[in-house]
Amino acid sequence: MTAVIGLLLMLFSVTDGVVTHCDGRQNGTQCYGALGGSVFLQLMDDFSEIHRYYLYKKNTVVLSGRKDQQPDSIMNNRYSFIPSNGTFWINNLSRNDSDEYSLRTFDTNGKQTSIHSLQLSVQAPVSSVSLVSECLSQGEMKVSCSSEGGDSPQYRWTLNGKSLTEAELLSGNKQTNIITLKQHVSGRLVCSVWNHVSSVSNETNICTCGIESFCDSRQDEAQCYGADGGTVFIQLMNDTSQTDVYEWRKGNFIILKGKKYEITANILENRSSFFFNNGTFMIKNLSKSDSGEYRLTVFDSEGQMTETRTTWLTVKVEEDQNCER
Repeated sequence: MTAVIGLLLMLFSVTDGVVTHCDGRQNGTQCYGALGGSVFLQLMDDFSEIHRYYLYKKNTVVLSGRKDQQPDSIMNNRYSFIPSNGTFWINNLSRNDSDEYSLRTFDTNGKQTSIHSLQLSVQAPVSSVSLVSECLSQGEMKVSCSSEGGDSPQYRWTLNGKSLTEAELLSGNKQTNIITLKQHVSGRLVCSVWNHVSSVSNETNICTCGIESFCDSRQDEAQCYGADGGTVFIQLMNDTSQTDVYEWRKGNFIILKGKKYEITANILENRSSFFFNNGTFMIKNLSKSDSGEYRLTVFDSEGQMTETRTTWLTVKVEEDQNCER
């Protein structure tokens, strides 16, 4: 009865951890357990016909017993042993439990009848997965998959339930944590991260990058539209050769400032260009935060305002998809 109560207590104590099972009846078996979890190691079918047995961790005896008896030696209160099915149980696994374990059996004369070993490796399980995507200059999409915790993580990607193909991948492969998708690839992208003791996944709906739009804002109150993650070309003026000073603002912030063929300020420099010959401002990798009211103001050489115009830019997400970038 005492043994049954002890077993029940151990069952309740491991419910919060990862439980793994390993058939260690073959010599040289590689087994894995989760850090903080429990592992069941099946050493034999049963021990009812074994006169004497010892289980070693390296050179230390962790378990010993005799035929038809409960074990007479278990060195650690995290260990448990069930002779009827030959299962050795380690609870609340730590890094120190990783080692070689060897089982030795003996007959009534004390002669060794068998020996076989297994290797136990304790790994930290993967706890969570995050995805980050980014549109690149030519309309490709770079996606990074990162995980919390987890020893020796491995990666697997699927798109719309199927493995990624070479036709969809520009660089990387479906076993790496960073991939680059070709232009016009879209759908439900899933990254699965796993090791020998855990498996976690995360998914996102991705839309195509690099959608281009053009808007003529040379008339006051022009309405311009761009696609989330795409590029918009906004023509602000005919050219800059006859313009002494010009400013393009969003609210109180100067987005672009220049004079004739010289740019003196460009807050979006890392994702924009300005073309002097036709007065067009290009913004790439658009996001919803780019939406808003923009105002162009032109000044003469004396600093007097000669013209002002307002443009409204709306950045839209592709319809019918909850896209991430």
